[in-house]
Amino acid sequence: MSAVRYQLIASASLIALIFLCLGWELWWAPLKPGGSWLALKAVFLLAPLFGILRGKRYTYQWLSLFLQFYLLEGLTRATTEHGLAQQLAVGEVALSTLLFASCILYLRASRPTQSEKSAIR
Repeated sequence: MSAVRYQLIASASLIALIFLCLGWELWWAPLKPGGSWLALKAVFLLAPLFGILRGKRYTYQWLSLFLQFYLLEGLTRATTEHGLAQQLAVGEVALSTLLFASCILYLRASRPTQSEKSAIR
């Protein structure tokens, strides 16, 4: 597949993860009735949004490291919670994994070739 497809997958999964985090902690299954401050975890996902949409390689690099926090939170809550919260946690794990894989594949597909590297020097 081409880098453009991986960029599209990464963009869609990042936006879906933002909406999942907001919906989960504000309406669907918050830790406290009426919403939770844990919804602020979605704000941290806004930082890489424009870099991902524009195809900035550096953003893909640091986002792939940053996503581990969302993956670990999803895994923890998927094994400790029940009902809708557990299903949402599984969704967070799936979206985080998809986003991580698409970031890595985008970086591989868009890396400069040897001839491009030598032209820069």
